[in-house]
Amino acid sequence: MCSRTKWSVAGQPVLIGRNMDWTAKMGTKLHVMPRGLEMSGMTTDNPATWTSKYGSIVASIWGIATADGMNEAGLSVNTLYLAEATFAERDPSLPGVSVSVYLQYYLDNFATVAEAVAASNSFQVQPLTLMHKGVAVASPVHLSMADPSGDSAVIEILDGKVTIHHGKDVSVMTNSPVYDEQLVYLKQFQGLGGDKPLPGSFEANDRFVRGAYYLTQLPDKPESYQAAVAGILSVIRNQATPLGANDPLRPNVSATLWQTVSDLTNLRYYFTFTDMPNVVWIDLKNLNFEEGAPIQTFDLKADIEAGGEVSGKFSPSEQIAYQMAGTTVPEYKAAN
Repeated sequence: MCSRTKWSVAGQPVLIGRNMDWTAKMGTKLHVMPRGLEMSGMTTDNPATWTSKYGSIVASIWGIATADGMNEAGLSVNTLYLAEATFAERDPSLPGVSVSVYLQYYLDNFATVAEAVAASNSFQVQPLTLMHKGVAVASPVHLSMADPSGDSAVIEILDGKVTIHHGKDVSVMTNSPVYDEQLVYLKQFQGLGGDKPLPGSFEANDRFVRGAYYLTQLPDKPESYQAAVAGILSVIRNQATPLGANDPLRPNVSATLWQTVSDLTNLRYYFTFTDMPNVVWIDLKNLNFEEGAPIQTFDLKADIEAGGEVSGKFSPSEQIAYQMAGTTVPEYKAAN
């Protein structure tokens, strides 16, 4: 599931476009997370503990995890599916972080990709069990991140070891295969080093190629700010999978349910459900991230006429019920 593409050109905002693909609706809501929250890594032994240093805007899934977001320093983090991800047996000498709160750990604690990358071996990520079509999988995910300088990284956990690809050239990420193999596959296609025509399938490696290729077709100088945002949207829409196009056996080939654009320069977060025509956005400067401020939530599915800037539509709410590592996410949650 999912595609993520970074567009970073001198003189324009750093923009991150992201598709969330899955085989069933995920109950996604948007949340304002203030500074000063006391957080837990949600492992049974030696959980990491921290107080959120940065406020953030995040998208939750199933009410138990954050899957996308940006903090007030302009650090963007995205969780995507990676079938090849395998987690190590629990080492209680390292602070533990459940997959449910993995993305939030970075948003809460770091302002730049360099800071986040430097800390990525200081804790141990532990999986949840996801039930997909009656089959249990150990929440195989990887992360992408970027900051206002255009710096970017992909973090994979392979055979229990953290693997990091870091640099401004890290622009596109999808799912299987692993990142190194995606780069090799990319070079076979026209405009990217090879002579094969642009692929059009729903497969993750073909979506990777389309994202990389369509980035090369965007103008160096968009006519306006709106045109820049529309430009990155045009790329991720070309990477999207149509509603209903699900592979019953492979969740990494499934319909695009929602899309985000994170403007890391101007601190604006865009969101749309693909089964609705309206796009909403949030200017982070309009949000209250002060310590002691309430967590707030906005549900676009409950306000289907909403459009434009919606920071005033958030309401105080409870904390996301982050799920403990090693436990099972019931399949019924994924269907709501």
